[in-house]
Amino acid sequence: MTETVSKKRGPYAKSARTRQRAVEAAIELFSVTGFHGATLTDVADKLEMTLTGLQHHFPDKDSLLAAVLAERDRRSREETPILPDEDATEKFIEIALRNQSQPLLTELHTVLSAEATDAGHPAHDYFIERYARERAAGARYFQRLIDEKKLGDGAAPESLASLLIALSDGLQLQWLLDPGSVDVEQQLRQFLNVAIPALSGAEAATVRDAQHVGNLPSS
Repeated sequence: MTETVSKKRGPYAKSARTRQRAVEAAIELFSVTGFHGATLTDVADKLEMTLTGLQHHFPDKDSLLAAVLAERDRRSREETPILPDEDATEKFIEIALRNQSQPLLTELHTVLSAEATDAGHPAHDYFIERYARERAAGARYFQRLIDEKKLGDGAAPESLASLLIALSDGLQLQWLLDPGSVDVEQQLRQFLNVAIPALSGAEAATVRDAQHVGNLPSS
């Protein structure tokens, strides 16, 4: 009985290892060339195996891309979730630092998300859904700050969530292009600790400024 189980586990374990190696190779290639710039043959060559052998695990490039995106999400889920009463500032910083420690995955996200603006790209729907989830989570976070009177309601929580995502992705892109040109942690911390709390007085300040302008003599 034990011998039979061992025989079954051997090939299965080898297959799982091959699949994981293929995913790692694809992450490396796709992050540099994009999805369209690399072929299954390129991945097979990197693994020093035949194309037929690779297609035994991934029949086409779309199935390999799906596995790559699933792997990125799996690693992301390993992060501790933001608890209801937790200040999310440090969690956002932690995620940014993690992304910097995994430059290939960060570059993969940047390259593929840009490519996927094409409606025909196989990852198009994936990134639409991913950004929708991120905006929804961010909006809930900012709404909680507004409800707790820690943030003014001069800007909609949905807008703040979109701005935070844009800031994070934009800083990551600048860091990937030239790592020494921008301090992602410092810039995110400044936005979260300075810019956002300042919004609590932004609406009132805008009103005061408008009244002041209205009182100016006409030329």
